[in-house]
Amino acid sequence: MSDKTLNPDALRLEEAFFAQENSRLLEKLREESRQRERRDALRAAMGVKDEALIDALIELDIYPETAAAFSLVPLVVVAWADGEIQSREREAILEAANGRGIEKGSTTCQILENWLNHKPSDDIVKTWKHYVHEISASMDESRRATFRDGVLAQAKNVAEAAGGFLGLGSKVSDAEAEALEDLASAFE
Repeated sequence: MSDKTLNPDALRLEEAFFAQENSRLLEKLREESRQRERRDALRAAMGVKDEALIDALIELDIYPETAAAFSLVPLVVVAWADGEIQSREREAILEAANGRGIEKGSTTCQILENWLNHKPSDDIVKTWKHYVHEISASMDESRRATFRDGVLAQAKNVAEAAGGFLGLGSKVSDAEAEALEDLASAFE
């Protein structure tokens, strides 16, 4: 059908349809580009290539900017092991966050504070374990041991921050010791 046979109203309708369709397709392309960029940035920030892990991080709403908070998950897990976070455990975690350059009031700090106020979901912990397993698999035994020992030492410092019952006995509760063992298994 030639343009001459369409009346002016039909031509405007056709043009409007294609303009709307092109706009929708252009927005779809932009969204796909944003998702690719986010995936690439997460890969770089977290040092992983596993697409399933990247998918899990995206589903948990982890962004490259919040990866630093994600690295503090083991500290938070240990603090929550006995069902509540003690004030000294909270201080130890916030001090560790500050040592990693997480500024008070930043979005990353807000995420961390949320985890300190509300126990992180099992999905976050499961994804952290997957992340650590993936990273560990790419390391030689010496680097893996150094990485594991550093993470677990920080987590143990948080467990010891509460100081046991009235400052007596073991500084690490049975629940915290169990959480530390569970975290250690992720490095294997």
